[in-house]
Amino acid sequence: MFDKFKDYPLMKDRQGNVPMFYPHIPKNSLKSLKKVLAGRWIGQGPLVDIFEKKFEKRFTKNLPCIAVGSGTDALHLAYLLAGIKKNDEIICPVFTCTATNIPLLYIGAKIKFADIDPNTFNISIDHVKKLITKKTKAIVFVNYGGLPCNLKELTLLAKKNNIKLIQDAAQSLGATYNKKPITEYADFTIFSFHPLKNITSFEGGIITTNNLNYKNQILKLREHGIVRYKDKKKGLNWKYNISSIGYNFRMSEIHAVLGLSQFKNLNNIVKKRNEVAEVYVKYLKKNKNLILQKKLGFSAYHLFIILFKKKISLKKKSQIFKFFINRNIMLQSHYIPLDKHRLTKKIIGKQKIFNCKKSEFYFSNAISIPLYFSIKKSEILKVVKSLNLVLSQL
Repeated sequence: MFDKFKDYPLMKDRQGNVPMFYPHIPKNSLKSLKKVLAGRWIGQGPLVDIFEKKFEKRFTKNLPCIAVGSGTDALHLAYLLAGIKKNDEIICPVFTCTATNIPLLYIGAKIKFADIDPNTFNISIDHVKKLITKKTKAIVFVNYGGLPCNLKELTLLAKKNNIKLIQDAAQSLGATYNKKPITEYADFTIFSFHPLKNITSFEGGIITTNNLNYKNQILKLREHGIVRYKDKKKGLNWKYNISSIGYNFRMSEIHAVLGLSQFKNLNNIVKKRNEVAEVYVKYLKKNKNLILQKKLGFSAYHLFIILFKKKISLKKKSQIFKFFINRNIMLQSHYIPLDKHRLTKKIIGKQKIFNCKKSEFYFSNAISIPLYFSIKKSEILKVVKSLNLVLSQL
């Protein structure tokens, strides 16, 4: 029989297995989706507008929010609006999903990789300071695993050097810093609604900005560079003009309605993820062989990451993964550092001058353990028990 999960072990069925991720789709989503599919409008339409307005009210205190096809689309737009051009120097974390740097490679920017902070696993601000030159155009940072960076210090650093600050918040929807929305601290902030994020719209993303003047530019770039003219009395008419090269970065009604169906549950989703993390912390914090992520703000807990204190080889790491798989528990490694990939080396070079030594240790020693809305206490304890067995053998 065809096994639809054979090639996707991280997403195995729950029958005796503990997957790494499990998308949370509320029961009301199917009903909402059926209504959209029964209508005539399934491309970008009024539901996308509603999605943007609800997001704006909930997360940005009425700053512009523009929905797009993915978090990567949102990053690409942020880089363009920040004025990043070919050969501009951009500081970017070495530990992040490749989506953070791929749009920069499209543009032809010169990426300078920053190391991690060994306590928070976020970008090292001390290393960022060393990388800044007169040619630096922007700092890009990621709230790793859902935990906000030191936003106050990053904001001051960007202002002092008159450079743009771009926040990749793909993993941190629902996080706060100093009890404030994280969108208040950067020139641009992007979010992702990928299937494995805290809320999903199948695929999708949003770009926010603290500058109202950018809104029309984003809307234009999202839709092929088209400017549409409106009749004040009758609304949209047939006239339009293409004033610049744009992209097809639109979100559909299908994606928007799924996102809308989850908004009301977001607080509960983030609360549950924090409760799961608290259970992990309770059982793991006293283990002297582990390092846990130090919190600076309220985390959205997209990931729960543990770090083995004692240096292990990549071969040993693979053996640990195999041990967990044999116990029907799925793990993941977030991430392979960007400077280790063939594409990055080919375009950027080996980056030895950036001296990301802490990321080398982290790459070998860090693993992400299962965390999702519907995980059961028994599954959490199964992960903890298996982890303790591994630690006893190190």
